[in-house]
Amino acid sequence: MSAVTQVSPKGREEFERSHDQVVREEIESFRRTAEAYLAGQISEDQFRAFRLKQGIYGQRQAGVQMVRTKIPGGLATAAQMEQLALVADRFAGGKGHITTRQNMQFHFVKLLQVPDLLHLLADAGLTNRAACYNAVRNVTACPLAGISRDEVFNVLPYAQKLAYALLRHEITENLPRKFKIAFDGCPANCVAGAIHDVSLQAQIRDGRRGFRMAIGGGLGPLPMEAQLLEEFLPEEFLIQKCEAVIRAFYKHGNRGNKNKARMKFIIRERGFDWLKEQIDTEYAEILAHGGIAWPEMVPEGFGGYQSVPQPLGQGALLPVVSANGGNGSHGRQEEWLRTNVIQQKQPGYAAVLVRIEQGNLSSQQMRGLARIARDSGDGGCRITIDQNILLAYLPLAKLPAVHAALEELGLGGARARQIDDITTCPGAYSCNLGLTKSMNLGAALAEVVGRYDDPAARALSIKISGCPNSCGQHWISDFGFYGNARKIDGKEVPYYLMLLGGGYDEQGVMRFGLAVQSLPARLAPAAVERVVDHFLAHRRPEETFRQYVMRHKVEFFRQATAGLAKPAAGNPEMFQDWGDDTAFSLQLGRGECAA
Repeated sequence: MSAVTQVSPKGREEFERSHDQVVREEIESFRRTAEAYLAGQISEDQFRAFRLKQGIYGQRQAGVQMVRTKIPGGLATAAQMEQLALVADRFAGGKGHITTRQNMQFHFVKLLQVPDLLHLLADAGLTNRAACYNAVRNVTACPLAGISRDEVFNVLPYAQKLAYALLRHEITENLPRKFKIAFDGCPANCVAGAIHDVSLQAQIRDGRRGFRMAIGGGLGPLPMEAQLLEEFLPEEFLIQKCEAVIRAFYKHGNRGNKNKARMKFIIRERGFDWLKEQIDTEYAEILAHGGIAWPEMVPEGFGGYQSVPQPLGQGALLPVVSANGGNGSHGRQEEWLRTNVIQQKQPGYAAVLVRIEQGNLSSQQMRGLARIARDSGDGGCRITIDQNILLAYLPLAKLPAVHAALEELGLGGARARQIDDITTCPGAYSCNLGLTKSMNLGAALAEVVGRYDDPAARALSIKISGCPNSCGQHWISDFGFYGNARKIDGKEVPYYLMLLGGGYDEQGVMRFGLAVQSLPARLAPAAVERVVDHFLAHRRPEETFRQYVMRHKVEFFRQATAGLAKPAAGNPEMFQDWGDDTAFSLQLGRGECAA
């Protein structure tokens, strides 16, 4: 098995035509089914399942949909980014939202406009198929794949081929619950493989490529770290072993209780050894009688294109950065060069992290990123799981010009992946299950913590979800928050549970945050300040934030923030969510993630 297959131009053309025909027929089927639903010819439950398989969610606002577009492996071409901008302009108010699983979402799309939107995406080789529902979701990969100086090998082609191979099968699109796969090319854990149903980390043994395979991870209200299934899985058996895991989940997952239907619950209830036996049985069956085939080629939207780096020209070193920084635009550029630039393993080139606030992009910004990627990089935009975008193969001499272009787009901010670069889900902005407006809290927190300059504080992370389901990955951050609500004196108050100390520890083991305190939404920034200030004043030399948290224990932090646990009397803002000027009112719709 090879991740890269040479195909004749004629073979490629015929393959793309055949794939496009399948996609177009699916879209027109969606149009007919949506019209039948609106005419009362099929039930809401029947339509919901059909709609979700096409990547279309309902919103808390009546009559509009959220459309989730898969970016396999997280890599979109410049042309695809321009097409996403066109979709945003025509159907979604000129906006798009990057998710924590390398997707792009569009909100407030009218149902009968969805087919036309999907055709526009298909024009650029993009699909929404199985972006939602009880299916194998988008396959994610390290955004530094192919360019990291520490990678074992480039995992992106494997991720993209596996994503295509697992599309449009009964066992991959009618599972008990959603199923997530992630590829890492090095030990840096750029895609948090430990929280996935299948984690695949690149390995080489005796000259053979393969993967360390772990299974059963997941977040939600009950998080669990993936457990080791194979220390070394040779690359030629990748598709067979993945299918075996999926088959075991398909047969033995809990279809009667969606709250306990993820694969991690099989391990919790029956044990890892029992699940491994089922996987081994399915694997033997596949080896003996065949299963899902490894594709010889994939459509352009699944990686069927070639990266084209810009010629280096003059300059083989990073631009000089002064030790004292600077002021004005020059100072901003120097800080950006220090914090957002990553040297590639390819001499003379660098990658740049473009900081996207809460993952929200305007269509103008999408077009601008596409232009920079095409004119200065390799023509690709790589989505990260912390809702940023990475541009690769930028000649070092072009970095000042790239920063200037990003500044014009409002995307030239420094300090990517630092404390004020906060990850959030959309929350109650659009989601039926959102309890609180997580994006607004993210903006408020970013303003507060942005004042810290101490490197120990800058290195911390914050992730926020608007409910316990963890789309914002609150369990795996130094500071995690998830939304809830309480009644105080008969009035509803937006609250967040604060967690501390989540993420990978110094041994590379995933640790989940410790629940510390429920706080009114308006007081969450004050609680973060209180903890960070104490951390900076009392941490030991070389002590990580998690080590600091474990040393002080949960009760200490509960006491330290106890005065913030109830809204201040006589302050009407305490009864309002961030960004609102009216009293908070809990509103919930029907959740569709487990429909």
